Parts: sequence; structure tokens; C-alpha cells
Amino acid sequence: MSFNPKTLYFGYGSNLCKQQMYARCPENKFLGTARLADWRWIINTRGYANIVPSQDDEVWALVYELSPADEDKLDIFEGVPDSYVKQTVPVEYYGKKGYGEMRDGKRMVDALVYVDVERVTEGPPKTEYIRRMNAAIADALTEGISKTYIEKYLRPCIPVQETTRKSK
Repeated sequence: MSFNPKTLYFGYGSNLCKQQMYARCPENKFLGTARLADWRWIINTRGYANIVPSQDDEVWALVYELSPADEDKLDIFEGVPDSYVKQTVPVEYYGKKGYGEMRDGKRMVDALVYVDVERVTEGPPKTEYIRRMNAAIADALTEGISKTYIEKYLRPCIPVQETTRKSK
């Protein structure tokens, strides 16, 4: 019998939306928030969220624990390897206890992140992505990601739009 470890996933774009994550990855477990230092959130020329290295910037995300089956599903949704590649990065973790280790006075975890390494310049968002990102922003705010972060990084690219969400 082989052991399949769970993956901690750093969801920074439309996967900030918990409803979307449960639809894509039904076995996921939401754990909390995390911060990635020295990266910046953008909408790239494909019209979707991406993160790029950028000193003195930061990216906030929701962290989910994924089963191997859910990680495989998410790879398909994220278009691995054509649209995004998978990287594992250390992030400052603010979620449920029992995860991470203290490094330099911060609780850190190594998390999976999807990065588009080919399209790293900014562009306009796809029209359908604006709706999904507004739902994602609502969940991000509910889960404690600051309005200051949202206004500085996400709102310049994602206009406010009314969202209609079905309840579970």
C-alpha cells in the first residue's frame, strides 16, 4: 500500500472562490490564508491571474489541502503544462494549526502554486473571468484577506460587479 500525501495549494486567482474550488476539487479542505512575499498579482495577456516575482510586493491566497485526485483535476482546470506550470514555494501561513513550521519567526508551509512563466506581462481580463474574480474577492474578504491588498492589487484589474451565487 502506497502513501499518497496531501498537497497544500495556494489559490490566488479565481480559486479564491471556495464554491469554485469545491466544484473543481470536491475533496479539498480549506485551511486558511497565506502570504507569498516578493511576488505580485497580475492579469496576464491570456486574460487570467498570474503571479510574477516582484521585490517588495506580496500575493495573498487561500490555502487548500488537496488529495492526489483533486490535484490531478486542478492540473486539468489550470491547463498544465500549456498555460501554467506547477511550482512549490514557501508561503507564510495563517491557517489552521497543525500545519507548517516556524522559520525566522513566521509559520511557513511549502505550497503548490500555478505560475504562467511564458505570459508575464499585463493584459486585460477575460470578460467571463471578471465575474469569477468578483466571487473570489468576496470570499477572500470573508476569509480575512485585507481590503487594502484587494484594492492595491486586484481591483485595478477587476472592476466591481454584482455577483449572484447559488447557495449550497
